[in-house]
Amino acid sequence: MPLVLEIVTPAGRVYSDTVDSVVLPTMSGEVGVLPGHIPLLTRLDAGELRVAKEGIVESLACGSGFAEVDGDKVSVLAEQAINVASIDEAAAEKAIARAQEALKNRENLPSDELELLESVMKFAYIQLDLKRQRR
Repeated sequence: MPLVLEIVTPAGRVYSDTVDSVVLPTMSGEVGVLPGHIPLLTRLDAGELRVAKEGIVESLACGSGFAEVDGDKVSVLAEQAINVASIDEAAAEKAIARAQEALKNRENLPSDELELLESVMKFAYIQLDLKRQRR
């Protein structure tokens, strides 16, 4: 019996399919999910989310968020998510440069803006790392 995986971001649905397994990047490390997994609600850390289907493993760069496993359904609500094949290295590098420039005045930034810039930068670094691993 396969798992149903849905990944949703504020921009919309990023992924929806039946899969064999999912590896989630949680705050306490990676969690592998197979059909029949116990119910789980966990906070996600930004990182690599891996999906296995019919012997093929697909990677997605995933921002922080939450995941729920309920029966054979895995629901991921993340700030950002993108398939490795769709990552634009130049855009990720520009996002890092813009965030680094804005962070030069970090003492003048409100804490929520500082948190957002750090999140953007972390997600961009994850994208670059995953894309460069696949070369």
